[in-house]
Formats: sequence, structure tokens, C-alpha cells
Amino acid sequence: MRAERSSWMEFLFTAALILAAFSPLAVSCATTVLRLERTPVPLNSSAGVEKISAQDRARHARLFSGVANFSVYGSADCELYGIYYTKVKLGSPPQEFSLQIDTGSDLLWVSAKTCGNCPRSSSFRIELRFYDAAASSTAKVVPCSNKACPTRCTENGECSYKINYEDHSETDGYYVVDRIYLDSIQPDSTIATSSAPIVFGASTYQSGELGDSALAVDGMFGLGHGPLSPISQLSSEGVIPRVFSHCLKGEGLGGGTFVLGEISEPGMVYTPLVPAQPHYNLDLQSIAVNGELLPVDSSVFTTSTGRGTFIDSGTTLAYLVEEAYEPFISAVTAVVSPSATPILSEGQQCYSVTSSVSQVFPAVSFNFANSASLLLKPADYLHQSVMDVGGIWCIGFLKKPGVTILGDLVLKDKIVVYDLVHQQIGWTYYDCKINKTI
Repeated sequence: MRAERSSWMEFLFTAALILAAFSPLAVSCATTVLRLERTPVPLNSSAGVEKISAQDRARHARLFSGVANFSVYGSADCELYGIYYTKVKLGSPPQEFSLQIDTGSDLLWVSAKTCGNCPRSSSFRIELRFYDAAASSTAKVVPCSNKACPTRCTENGECSYKINYEDHSETDGYYVVDRIYLDSIQPDSTIATSSAPIVFGASTYQSGELGDSALAVDGMFGLGHGPLSPISQLSSEGVIPRVFSHCLKGEGLGGGTFVLGEISEPGMVYTPLVPAQPHYNLDLQSIAVNGELLPVDSSVFTTSTGRGTFIDSGTTLAYLVEEAYEPFISAVTAVVSPSATPILSEGQQCYSVTSSVSQVFPAVSFNFANSASLLLKPADYLHQSVMDVGGIWCIGFLKKPGVTILGDLVLKDKIVVYDLVHQQIGWTYYDCKINKTI
């Protein structure tokens, strides 16, 4: 979720100064596993591809301008419409908030009690809660007099922020320092709860999709790699390593695990992050269908202004840059043509299939720098048509100018590790639906 950053950008580089000024930290480094939930909302029993892609388009408009364990709920199923969120406790006494997980933004913010236009109900059937700094004994509102605060202030003398997203959504509020609570898995597998101070935003105004009850949660948990992100703040203070991971379930109502730390699993492959980018951009070099490389110049995947390839767990589907889309469709169609009939449904390339898709459709490989290949089974790039109870399967990739985005459709049933220490992302297949500690 990319925001237009103005004077508050200066504040990002001074978060550590604010933390040092308000509260000492004495906690040991551990890996934190957060419980993630994703609430699917049936829309007339089927969201449909157009509804899901509309949700993704709105998100992309925003994008472009001891271990703590949290279970994940949700699905990449196109018949379900949801967002991933985790429950985070803030303040003293701790209050639990449901925060959307967003790898495309940095700031953690929650709706404030003083917000006059924030949603009061949610279609996700989440009980919305509002942060009250006055009710927390450990809260410290960041004043304008703090040397780290930019010139923007509220009428009450609070250091404030304003974030305008490129889809015209907006959140305004003020900065506060308070405690965040983390359940850590210790070496002996016991759970220990600790807390640490963190700078976050208390939102007093929301507009656009942020103010819509249909998509309402309590706030945002930014997982970007900027200096104000919770990952950067907590790792700089030695609370967690500068690594996070997720494992998203791909069947039923989905779910999974989100970890502030590294999930270790044999068979992990890693590829470097493209440096100096606001998102998790990767160097995609080629795509192969059934072992044959697509006739596409690798430059169409290269990161430049308005172009590139990146991973985004907040995107439901997946998107191929337009220069690669038609060759991809043609290659798949050529392989399946003896056993499947190509048809169009809702503008998507679909196929009428009478036998098992795993036997008919080819394997696909996305080949990245460092010889790291992301191997996709048919279930990783196909979805069953929402217009048919069976027999019609559609390509889950949509065409997009300039960029390739790997969303939940291809990330499901894999451990994905964002290693910011070594500036790399890794993955391996894993049965994320198994209910066990990773």
C-alpha cells in the first residue's frame, strides 16, 4: 500500500530517537509468531473474479504512488472475498486490535477513540475497537516539541501524520509510543509473553476504502522495510530478528501462520531483493511452461520506474506483465488442447475439462536470480470458474501493464521468508493447512 509521503517522511528516520526518549528496553531477542486471520465474506455466494480483481486494482493503486505465532484465516479461493489480518495487543492494560497485514506499507496504525468518521461496524463480522491513549498507563503521545517531530501538528500540540493513498483513501492522526505484546516460543517450546515500546499512529480520520464498513478492520500492520515499520523498529531494539515469514493455507477457508522471525525448513531457495525499492521486488528472469521457456525478453520483468516484479501477500490473485501474458496463455493452451476446450469466461481464459486438472495442465516455473525457481502446480495458477459448479477451470493470472505481481494465488501452501538482514526472499512448498507449530 503506497502512500504519498510528505513532511511525515522525516519522522521515519527518527523513530529510534523517540523510543529512546520515552522508554528503555530490556527484552531479549526472540522470534515472534503472530496469529493471522482472514475473514472471508461471501458476496451473494460468489465474489467472482471481477469483484476480486477490482479489490486488487484498488490495492495496486495504493501500492504504486525465543518465536511469536499467529494463526492465519482466509483463502485465495475466488469465491471468497477477504483480507488477512492479525490480532495485536497494544497499551496497558493491553487491548486487542484486528490489523490488516500489509507488505506494501510501513506504519502500524489503529483507529483512535476520538475518530469521528471511522467505521463502527464491519462486514467481516469483526468487533471494531478504538485505541484510547488516555486509558493506557504506558502511552506517550509524541508532542510537536519533540525534536524528531516534523512541523505538522494537531490543534492539541500532538505530532501528527497524514497519509494519502493513490486510490484517494486517506488516514490522518497522531503519533504515539505504547507497548506492543508478543508471544514468543522459547527453546523449550513454552510460550513467553513480553512487551516492547513501539511508535505507531492513532487514526482520527479515514476516508475512501479505509472508511468503508465493507472492508473495515481496526487498522493496518505495515510490513514494509522502511524505518518506521514494526519490523524495523523491533529488530533495531533487539526484540525480534529483521526477518518475517508466512505460510498461507490453500484449501477451505484457508488460514495459516505469520511469523516475526524465520521459519526454517529444508529445501528453501532464496533470491536477492532488488535494492532501494519500496516493495519486495525480485529479479524475475524467465517463465517456463512444461519445461519450455516463453519467448519473452527478460527486460519486461526488470524493475524500473513503473515496472517490475514483486511479491505481495495483500493481492488475492496474480498478475502478469502484458508482454508475457499472451505467450503464457498460448503455451498453456497448446499443452492442454488435446484434453481441454478453451473458452472465455468473465474475460478470463478458461478451459472445459473432463479429467483431473493435475493430469491435464502443465507445471509452470518462474525463474529468478540466483537460480531460484518458484515451481507452480496447476492448483497454483488455476481456479474453478465461479459460474460453474465443475468442469470449467480458469487461469488465475490477469494481464497488467508494466508489472508482474505474485499474490496469494501462487503464495499459498508455501513457506515464504522475507530476510531483510541478507536482503533476500526464500520459499519452499509446505502443507500450511496442517495445524502445528512451524
